[in-house]
Amino acid sequence: MNQTRKFLMFAWMMLAILVWQAWEQDHMPKVAAEGPSGTASAGNSAVPSAAAVPTAAAVPTGGPAAASGPALPPVSLSNDVLRLKLDPRGASVIGAELLAYGETTKRSSLPIKLLDADPATLFVAESGLVSASGHAPSHLSVYQVDGGPSSRNDDVSQSFLWTDPSGLQVRKTYTLHRGSYVVAMREEIRNGGTTPWTGNDYRQLRRVPPIIKKTGLGLTNPESYAFVGTAWYSPELKYQTRPFSKYEDIDQTVTGGWVAMVQHYFLAAWIPDAKEPTRLTNPSNLSKPPNPLCTPPVYCVQSQGPPLQVPAGATRSIATRLYVGPALQDTLPKVAPGLELTVDYGWFAAVAGPLFWLLSKLHALLGNWGWSIIALVVLLKLAMFKLSEAQYKNMAKMRALAPRMEALKERYGDDKQQYQMAMMELYKKEKVNPAGGCLPMLIPIPIFFALYRVLLYSVELRHAPWVGWIQSLSDPDPYFVLPALNMLVMIVTSRMTPSPGMDPMQKKMMQMMPLVFGVMFAFFPAGLVLYWVTNGSLGLLQQWWLMRRHGAPAGAAAVRKG
Repeated sequence: MNQTRKFLMFAWMMLAILVWQAWEQDHMPKVAAEGPSGTASAGNSAVPSAAAVPTAAAVPTGGPAAASGPALPPVSLSNDVLRLKLDPRGASVIGAELLAYGETTKRSSLPIKLLDADPATLFVAESGLVSASGHAPSHLSVYQVDGGPSSRNDDVSQSFLWTDPSGLQVRKTYTLHRGSYVVAMREEIRNGGTTPWTGNDYRQLRRVPPIIKKTGLGLTNPESYAFVGTAWYSPELKYQTRPFSKYEDIDQTVTGGWVAMVQHYFLAAWIPDAKEPTRLTNPSNLSKPPNPLCTPPVYCVQSQGPPLQVPAGATRSIATRLYVGPALQDTLPKVAPGLELTVDYGWFAAVAGPLFWLLSKLHALLGNWGWSIIALVVLLKLAMFKLSEAQYKNMAKMRALAPRMEALKERYGDDKQQYQMAMMELYKKEKVNPAGGCLPMLIPIPIFFALYRVLLYSVELRHAPWVGWIQSLSDPDPYFVLPALNMLVMIVTSRMTPSPGMDPMQKKMMQMMPLVFGVMFAFFPAGLVLYWVTNGSLGLLQQWWLMRRHGAPAGAAAVRKG
């Protein structure tokens, strides 16, 4: 395979992948997970009946009658990585700032605000209780702030108290642990009445779609096509999703699962008790009449626990966790099974997953993602050294045959069939395989695309600096130094590569390829271009050394045979 065809194949593959990424968000078929019986599950098919978890009462949908008491100012609760804003109305989480993640790479950048009560960027995590008796605090009920934040060891907590004339008392406590994005929520239900209390607990996420920042070209701006919507998981149903663009009914009962709303790099997930069955619903579509608080462009997803009973004079506690933060691949599996699946590498997951694992190990050793990418290329080159040596031996033979190939071209003129036959005969006689050694060129291509997904979807590499002017490997090179270096490497490589029998049109295309790739790479993440520049530079050095080692004797012998 000659060098022109390699470059053309790579260019076509890159174009196809980019077009696919732009298309898949709006046209991707629904994800269908396998249920326990092995049948595909979507919507209500192949799932347990919702009647398995009976509902004591409908969750309040808003309106003056649903709220109780005047609004109180929100309360702040923080650890070293997360700052929460807790609203006494519902004792809900209406704000969450990720202190370790800035909006931009600038030091003065404000932290990412993942949860927010602003209607333009609404994203809140709400919870409450429902009861057929009507005595229960919903996410619209007003709690009293139960003292200030309390600290114990590395934990900080804030409690809210709701009381009812019937004697029912509910204390909701949020706890943050140092260095963790997991918010522990505990609801303590104390029945001070004379009759048993029966009801259900529920949790919901409510938001509008995130605002897409218009940076760069659409095809190289992952926020424009990254998955945005609801995701949920259970051991029986596995991982399922619903994008906001095609939000359909959800009514499933799961045990040991969770429900989340996912966006590029970040997510929020309610994780109930793994031993309790939970009903997952989409209030936007299932509510009759529609829920005014969950009508597009506001989307909701809700999980409701099984019925619980608190005898008179007794107390019952419910523990739930809320993860609100970055999609850290080493952290998510420890929080809940399957939560790491929210990092979706698409078709390249089989390569991207191990690739990220190797990069993370290199990063643990080197402490820099840029040097880790360079080290990755070095390891790949060492692993393929023998294959590359065979490739360059073959290229050296072809380079020595170039004068004889030109002579054959002049001899047969426009008779391409005779020319091809004579060329193949010459290859056979000199034991040269024109397609030999293509494997070393083909192997980096799937790694390239897998690394592209890793750079665009792994929050660990978001805004990761390398050296000097490269302060974000996930953004384009601001001064186009790496794309220019790539053009230079491609030009030198093409001049060192033998191209016997290449017609004028192919030569023009070959001359244009460095410019085409240089312009294209100007819009790609710097980490991806760093990978390709390093791969090309080491390949060029390897080619120069091996052709000096193997090229002279073979070339001299081949010319003498001519």
